[in-house]
Amino acid sequence: MSQIRRLAAILAADVAGYSRLMGTDEEGTHERLKAHLQELVNPKIAEHRGRTVKNTGDGFLAEFPSVVDAVRCAVEVQRGMINREHDAPEERRIRFRIGVNLGDVIVEEHDIFGDGVNVAARLEALAEPGGVCISGTVREHIGDRLSYAFEDIGEQSVKNIARPVRIYALRPEAIAGLPAPNVAPAPLISQPPVAPRLSIVVLPFMNLSDDTEQQYFADGITEDLTTDLSRIAHSFVISRNTAFTYRSKPTDTRQIGRELGVRYVLEGSVRRSGSRVRVNAQLIDAETDAHRWADRFDAGTSDLFTLQDEITGRIANALGVELIAAEAARKTNNPDALDYVLLGRAVLSKPRTPDTYREAINLFEHALALDPQSVEAQSRLANILAGRVLSGLTASPTVDLVRADELIDRALAASPRYAFAHHVRGQVLRAQNRWEEAIPEYEMALALNRNMVLAFTRLGWCKLYAGSINEVIPLVEQAIRLSPRDPGIGGWYYLIGTVHLLQSLTDEAIVWLEKARSATPTVPLQRSRLAAAYALRSETERAAAELAEARRLEGGNLFSSIARLKAHPGAWWGVPKVRALFEATYFAGLRKAGMPEE
Repeated sequence: MSQIRRLAAILAADVAGYSRLMGTDEEGTHERLKAHLQELVNPKIAEHRGRTVKNTGDGFLAEFPSVVDAVRCAVEVQRGMINREHDAPEERRIRFRIGVNLGDVIVEEHDIFGDGVNVAARLEALAEPGGVCISGTVREHIGDRLSYAFEDIGEQSVKNIARPVRIYALRPEAIAGLPAPNVAPAPLISQPPVAPRLSIVVLPFMNLSDDTEQQYFADGITEDLTTDLSRIAHSFVISRNTAFTYRSKPTDTRQIGRELGVRYVLEGSVRRSGSRVRVNAQLIDAETDAHRWADRFDAGTSDLFTLQDEITGRIANALGVELIAAEAARKTNNPDALDYVLLGRAVLSKPRTPDTYREAINLFEHALALDPQSVEAQSRLANILAGRVLSGLTASPTVDLVRADELIDRALAASPRYAFAHHVRGQVLRAQNRWEEAIPEYEMALALNRNMVLAFTRLGWCKLYAGSINEVIPLVEQAIRLSPRDPGIGGWYYLIGTVHLLQSLTDEAIVWLEKARSATPTVPLQRSRLAAAYALRSETERAAAELAEARRLEGGNLFSSIARLKAHPGAWWGVPKVRALFEATYFAGLRKAGMPEE
């Protein structure tokens, strides 16, 4: 897979003594650091044509096309911090350590990698609090362009770097003698931040068991949920360390939302009794104090680690659906690319029809027009185009797949470790009948995000086409366990019904295909499977009715003949033995239901 590489000036920074500062005054330190980033650091990075790659909790990473701009930004940030922290007691002052290096980097949408980044991080660790360290390469490039008094402190052995690195340091005293940059002063009282979309804190789950030693299990649920929710695209999840400061405190969700700058608060409890455990969870809107979602989970405790994984996975998947719906429902006068992505995702919670697909495609196209480089918009649009082909609800499958292929190529080139993009690559390959190539893409998606339920079911389809029919239903059952109220669960029932149909377990097939019809009544291929199953059980009137409904929903001539259906992507695939099973069951049933050969 191709990678994006470029030469960049890398600036790495952290807060000296961050753990001590947080231990002394966690809320105050968090608010002051956030204000410094918003009012000094981010504006300075933008002023010097840089890009904030990511915030790291106690610091940040940025890249610049110009090494001179990177060094000037680093020094001006440190000089600005002197003024902003001037009135703070010495032991409570926030001081950055900054390292700057020049090197080749591998670029992803939300991160950069490579030895150039590693060296910048080591330089940061060697810098004094309030000072800046640069590499010899950076010193050579800036030459006489900047008049800062860097001191040569010689070659240093740097961890995980083969050769010693020559290092130059700008001391805090030298920075203090420079003119103050033009920045806003730190506010005496930090203003409440505007809460980002999809922002949430997972409060420590309460242990309601009689045994206080069971707290470890409640804490494990909290920590795993914090990790799993952070995998939701564009989410902003407060760290575990900050969340745990609210343990055993009265819960005022509006105040917590203001203090942490989040829109949602997740709280819950764990009660263990004998061999049973019950977990309650509820999602609260921090702006209105309204309950958005709540659920209860009961299970046995034969394997606590598996149970913990299953519970956190189910909650994370349910919250992913709920948060997307909540954010899409918020009105905005000036929607941006993310707004359109969220709206498109919310549309897909409706039953799939040609109109639903068109509406979602238009919204994702709007997102892409506003931000042509958005990996999320590229991936979502490719996914819905491939999905429309797989559902048999497009009149232009070839055009859809060409566009989807091009979009997902761009998305994965920019972000090769984005789990959803690998899932979409699997979808495109599956729609192209390249199911064996699709299997490792779905497996990669699950390796990157163990709770991606759609990858379980799509992997199941490909296992079916590859002839591993006995591996299919366990994969689908895992998806159902993780997301038992998923909007797409009708498609999962459909897959189980298809497996039973191909195994000539017609009665079982009808049970599951009827469940699929109830959950998603507008998918024509699903109705055609049920028509075949009814016909095989000699229920000819019901079979004819289902086939007529499939034709009506499809709106074209896909179900006009066996030959046309076989030729359409999404109708049937597989190795010869699986094709033989389709022939002996699905197509035999459709013939009995009245579908002509030609």
